[in-house]
Amino acid sequence: MARKPASPTRDAIVQALMRLAATQPWNTIEVTDIAREAGVSLVEFRDLFPSKGAVLGAFSRMIDKEVLEGTTDDLAEEPARERVFDVMMRRLDAMTPYKAALRRISYAVRGDPLTLAALNQVALNSQRFMLAAANISTEGPLGLLKLQGAALVFANTLETWLDDDDPALARTMARLDRELKRGERVLERAEDFRRLTAPLRALGQTLFDRRRRTRRPRTRERSEDGDTTDPAAAI
Repeated sequence: MARKPASPTRDAIVQALMRLAATQPWNTIEVTDIAREAGVSLVEFRDLFPSKGAVLGAFSRMIDKEVLEGTTDDLAEEPARERVFDVMMRRLDAMTPYKAALRRISYAVRGDPLTLAALNQVALNSQRFMLAAANISTEGPLGLLKLQGAALVFANTLETWLDDDDPALARTMARLDRELKRGERVLERAEDFRRLTAPLRALGQTLFDRRRRTRRPRTRERSEDGDTTDPAAAI
């Protein structure tokens, strides 16, 4: 099946936001400014995005797609760290045309914990696919740790990249290498801890199952329309 082409209007709005962010403070950019810059009406803007933050999220997905489209199996036999290094450097390469805008946005949101929390969720979603491109599993008990670790590695590397004007990006690559090595050590310790605590977790599960069997069954919760609540809906 052919891939559905990107919406020209959506792309125009994303590009408009990044042009504005490259030349003026992030906190002064209004949705009306973005619509005017993109040459679209507020109705068209609202139909696609609820806020300028949502446009920034669309920018992140645009970068995701560019990295994924350039992914090959050339490094399939390389160690995991080398594969992740390659994917993250390709992500930075894709972001290079927007470096001025990203520098301004980064400086503007550093003191805003709510915005940082929202951007961290965007980063987690992106890193899920970046790690998949590097053939790194994010399922299982340590999946969330891998995702958050990858997001932190990239965020720390981004700080160096934003101020690294050397075309060779030597400082950026050195920072990324250090961050990945540190992340590997954290993950190894987490895996060791999980192995050591496996007997305790097994015992706890046994006790929990035994206690649950002795309790009287309870009616399952239902949503307002009468349907049984689906826990998978939260995924």
